Amino acid sequence: MIDFLIYDAKVAVLIVVFYMFYRLLLAKETFHRVNRVVLLSTALLSFALPLCVITTHQTVVLDAVPVVSVGDLRPEVLEEDSSTPLWQMVIPILYIIGVLATLGHTLLSVWKVVMLVRRSERIPQADGTTLCVVKDDVPPFSFCSYIVMNHSDYEANDAAVLAHERGHIRLHHSCDVLLVDILTALQWFNPAMWMLRADLRAIHEYEADGAVLSQGINARQYQYLLITKAASIGGYSIANGISHSTLKNRITMMLQKKSPRSSFMKLLALIPIVGVALALNAETVNDYVYQQPQKKIIKKGKKNATAKMGNNTIEIVPDTASNVRLITAKKAEEKKSVEVLHAKEVFTPLDQNPEYFDVVEQMPQFPGGPHALFEFLAKNIRYPEAAEKAGCQGRVIATFVVLKDGSVSNPKVVKSVSPELDEEALRVLNAMPNWTPGKQSGQVVNVKYTIPISFALPDSKVEETKESSVVVVGMK
Repeated sequence: MIDFLIYDAKVAVLIVVFYMFYRLLLAKETFHRVNRVVLLSTALLSFALPLCVITTHQTVVLDAVPVVSVGDLRPEVLEEDSSTPLWQMVIPILYIIGVLATLGHTLLSVWKVVMLVRRSERIPQADGTTLCVVKDDVPPFSFCSYIVMNHSDYEANDAAVLAHERGHIRLHHSCDVLLVDILTALQWFNPAMWMLRADLRAIHEYEADGAVLSQGINARQYQYLLITKAASIGGYSIANGISHSTLKNRITMMLQKKSPRSSFMKLLALIPIVGVALALNAETVNDYVYQQPQKKIIKKGKKNATAKMGNNTIEIVPDTASNVRLITAKKAEEKKSVEVLHAKEVFTPLDQNPEYFDVVEQMPQFPGGPHALFEFLAKNIRYPEAAEKAGCQGRVIATFVVLKDGSVSNPKVVKSVSPELDEEALRVLNAMPNWTPGKQSGQVVNVKYTIPISFALPDSKVEETKESSVVVVGMK
């Protein structure tokens, strides 16, 4: 939910920028159709642009490879801080309440109009519209293909009123209103969105007024009609009424000279706005290239690195063929075949039907065994450039769950060092292939694993821990 709120905040900023562009450059122009398209398109663009991420690749040449060590991979129970800050709970709740309240007001308005149409006397017209005559004392308004008016207005049969409402219907203004009301619900906290909504409705009235005057109806008589009908439609905010906009602005716009065609050049200002928005949302991916081939060696004092798995010890030594050779032994001084024997103890789960187990009878296994796992981690982990420049190093502890189908799920950092190092650790864990799932009492189950990954820069001492670790080092 927090990610969506961040996205919605970006949308709000774009709406403010686009609306300022409209108010400063286009609001006083008389090309109403263009202004209508600009308001609708910029509103939709504001929701689309944050989703458009342009990714560029940058090749980074490194002289030397920093040290990355992979700790002992084993089942382990860690206490995780599951508490959520209060603001992360309050803000989403307030946002959802605002969205529901705004949508509820729109739906209530639609329901009132539908009920009014249903109990009216409907008279089909030759142009495909339907004239709805009601007993209620309401000013004339239109919604979709319906024109609603009371008996007195119907008996007056004023051509200007009908031309105005038919103009709304012919230009599909109801579709604009419904679309913008939905977008307003998602941006209910943004004043610019409400002002955009009001300006769009004013443009609807300008277009409908233009449709009336284009039929040769006297402008002064029409303006007098607007003044006599200057009453609110109260309760039907979803409808297009003859008095939705302020009379002063409408009469001023009718008397204003048409804008010159050169004013269309102002639309070019939209190009840099869209370009800046895309640039700010762009991402750069670094592709690391080393000047010389990498060679994995062991850096742990005078001894080779070891890692404990079950009751056995894994020792990592340099090898010219595969760079890393794993030798297991029941005792540190004995060297036997390359395999890991799991402890055959029976563990009783704390829960009869847990979401995942911490320890089971038959633990999951990486394809190819521990040898392949450590080779995979050593080959794929790369020291982030930003962390290297900032001198960040330390021990990242991450967890993941091996699901029943063998896939790796929910990798997350439980002990952080820096965002860059955390992200690199999670990237490699997410890239792992499917494992052979674990079993408990003969049943395939989900099993949680914990893995520490130590990051150290050249010429610095790798962090010493009680657990042995696999050290991956590049050659200058």
